[in-house]
Amino acid sequence: MSICVQDVMSREVVTVDVNQTAKNAARMMTKYGISGLVVHFEGQIVGILTERDVLTRVVASGQDPEKVTVREIMTEPVIVVNPVMPLEKAISIMFQERIKKLPVVEKNEESVRLVGIVSLTDIARLHPKLLEDIRALVDINELKAEPNFYIR
Repeated sequence: MSICVQDVMSREVVTVDVNQTAKNAARMMTKYGISGLVVHFEGQIVGILTERDVLTRVVASGQDPEKVTVREIMTEPVIVVNPVMPLEKAISIMFQERIKKLPVVEKNEESVRLVGIVSLTDIARLHPKLLEDIRALVDINELKAEPNFYIR
């Protein structure tokens, strides 16, 4: 039996409305000790906001975090996975898309329901050796991206 996303995901997900300010979103991340928020609008998941988004799109560009909305700086479209997806597939998606978090949703004919979020940290908690393997994979993928480097 393989490990599924639901076996390692965090079930409590902090969300933020698209109309909140970047400052409020950053405060939420600080309050809950997390590095990302799932963004919603009218009950639908529309994006994800990470610390990196706030740093690069607000702080580094000199914008006022009280005047910038989450909608302006969030990453979209958001990539989601379902809870029964094999964990290996979710990890593959993370590496391919170069992301560290995946919202987990259950879909039926009428709606999409947010049930959790899986991060590289959640995966690393599964087994300490797995963190080393993940780091090695990231290093290999970065080396492959180098135009003048060849792996034999």
